[in-house]
Amino acid sequence: MLRPGRLLAGGLQHVAASYAGVVAPPLVLAAVVGLPPAETAFLVGAALFTAGIATLLQTIGFWKVGARMPFVNGVSFAGVAPMTAVAATQADKRDALPVIFGAVMVAGVLGFLLAPWFCRLVRFFPPLVSGTVITLIGLTLLPVAFGWIQGGTPGRPASPTSLALAAATFAIVLVLRRVLRGFLQQIAILLGLVAGTLIAIPAGAVDLGPVEHADPVGFPAPFHFGAPHFTLSAIVSMCVLMLVCMTESTADMLALGQVVGRPADERTIAAGLRADTLGTAVSPFFNGFANSAFAQNIGLVAITRVRSRYVVAACGGMFVVLGLSPAFASLIAVVPRPVLGGAGIVLFGTVAASGIQVLLGAGLDRGDNLLVAAASLGVGMIPVISRTFYDGAGVPETLRTLLDSGVSAGCLTAVLLNLAFNHVGRGRGSQGRGG
Repeated sequence: MLRPGRLLAGGLQHVAASYAGVVAPPLVLAAVVGLPPAETAFLVGAALFTAGIATLLQTIGFWKVGARMPFVNGVSFAGVAPMTAVAATQADKRDALPVIFGAVMVAGVLGFLLAPWFCRLVRFFPPLVSGTVITLIGLTLLPVAFGWIQGGTPGRPASPTSLALAAATFAIVLVLRRVLRGFLQQIAILLGLVAGTLIAIPAGAVDLGPVEHADPVGFPAPFHFGAPHFTLSAIVSMCVLMLVCMTESTADMLALGQVVGRPADERTIAAGLRADTLGTAVSPFFNGFANSAFAQNIGLVAITRVRSRYVVAACGGMFVVLGLSPAFASLIAVVPRPVLGGAGIVLFGTVAASGIQVLLGAGLDRGDNLLVAAASLGVGMIPVISRTFYDGAGVPETLRTLLDSGVSAGCLTAVLLNLAFNHVGRGRGSQGRGG
């Protein structure tokens, strides 16, 4: 167990890395359903609170719940599209949230029941597949960092100020990693974010408005937006989303297992999926949404080499506190997005590099392994490069949920191609070629 000071500093670093990912989905959905600012702040606080609960379930756990690995769990951004679609079917969009909450509850329960069987898919993730998926996780996250640098609007060019702040933070993080030693080197990302924010103050890029108007205390009262409604079409949509989240979480657990030197077996994955799905089932009681593992924190673990799950548990505790105190939550929101983007390039690039390292040991020079990896990466990058790629193709909405997730689409492609090229129709002696 780390000393309290180091535990809190490490946890705060994970909070900084994942905060934007947690609050983005409720902000988008609040805009879609037309919530006023006060209700939007409430929804964001609820997302932070439920992310903290889910993270504690994952890191500390109980019984057979929780992978007990340094995993941050939070609101899955993959749920934004199906939840927006559910909202579009409501005559009054203010009625959308109870329908979404009811569907998320059912999906969470279904996922919890499926976890003991879903975890058996790990046998289909040899190094060739897992390395491809880990690389894809990093590559799909990099545009998130670029979007932060562009001020949250990917289609808009980055301003000179944003580009300068991102470049300064990027350089500071690298310099700190090079010159510092010991604990200070481990929190180089956090120090870089602080330094970048301080540089942004004279540039006028720091908005203190959220701090000035935030309440010191606030509790996400259960069913604040009304009792949950259970609609079949919404339930089907959220159940498909739950399967996508479980696929991504399985890939993330395999990736983190490689980083921490503790390969994730079926038992670990089943426990991790139970934490994901239980957190999802409980979240709607407190006005939260579907939760899944956050891949961006894998890069932080890889860079800092701090593998203690209690550091991430501290992050979960901080999320709970942030959810209970909008004033504290707004302090994290002060960090400008371009500063987050500069640090994000290092974090997410590290994940991609970890995947490449796994692929190097998978034998890309043997058989069709290179073809399997190349095709899977190509399919997985489609929705990353073009979010509208499948819009005019007449693809069913349930299939779109899968295809719009680059990690899930690439993961499924890698599994199927590895089976087709390295196992189906081959003798026992050649089955090791797929890894």
